[in-house]
Amino acid sequence: MRFLLSLFLPVLATAEPLTYECRFSETAPKVDGDLSDPAWEKIAWTSDFIDIQGKDHAKPRYRTRAKMLWTAEGLHVAAEMEEPHVWGTLTEKNSIIFHDNDFEIFLDPDGDTLNYYEFEINALATIWELTLDKPYSKGGTAVHGTNLPGLKSAVKIDGTLNDPSDHDTGWSVEIFLPWKDLAKHSGQLASPPNAGDTWRINFSRVQWVHAVKDGKYVRIPEHGAKIQEGSHPEDNWVWSPQGVINMHVPEQWGRLVFVK
Repeated sequence: MRFLLSLFLPVLATAEPLTYECRFSETAPKVDGDLSDPAWEKIAWTSDFIDIQGKDHAKPRYRTRAKMLWTAEGLHVAAEMEEPHVWGTLTEKNSIIFHDNDFEIFLDPDGDTLNYYEFEINALATIWELTLDKPYSKGGTAVHGTNLPGLKSAVKIDGTLNDPSDHDTGWSVEIFLPWKDLAKHSGQLASPPNAGDTWRINFSRVQWVHAVKDGKYVRIPEHGAKIQEGSHPEDNWVWSPQGVINMHVPEQWGRLVFVK
């Protein structure tokens, strides 16, 4: 699993987790990856993603940002990613999606660091869902599979997928997470939430360097290649910095405040 290499390192001092005010919407956006839906127009973006370790590290090569809204039915998440070369290889649901470039959600509603949810999606719209009973560093195990039966997700490509002959603008994603499915993760907090409730959430973008061979994108290192212990050949860009190269430190996730 990604980030296991740093599980037993001490958590470095990092900035206070970021906060996002999630606005209520009477109208739900259509989950199609197109962020021009009127329901999104007045919804604020998060700050641009930064390196997972914090602002003192290299600025990401491409812009990533997200926005959220909530309705009576569930939480809607949208993300926009600059990317001049949009590619993907994994097509089987619940593959290890971060082996491609991807977008990820980590959600722990009650903030107890237990029984939290992870979602990943690549540019081919292939998804991976996990529930973790506790972080890996504390002996946690992951349950893989369809954890949220009512989940919806979609991708829109601004360019051409898997075509190295041109330059793309990027890709966007939309995810709908139903309150009825999130209830099993919310602990003592209500699902749906009440206005004023605060949940814990974070987002990650994994970005690999690539080459072009025989007219196709090839990840570096190639899929299946052994990665040297202690190295992190992929970039990890996040909304709220973790302080270490490890998303599974829920204490560092951002705060999601529900407002009417």
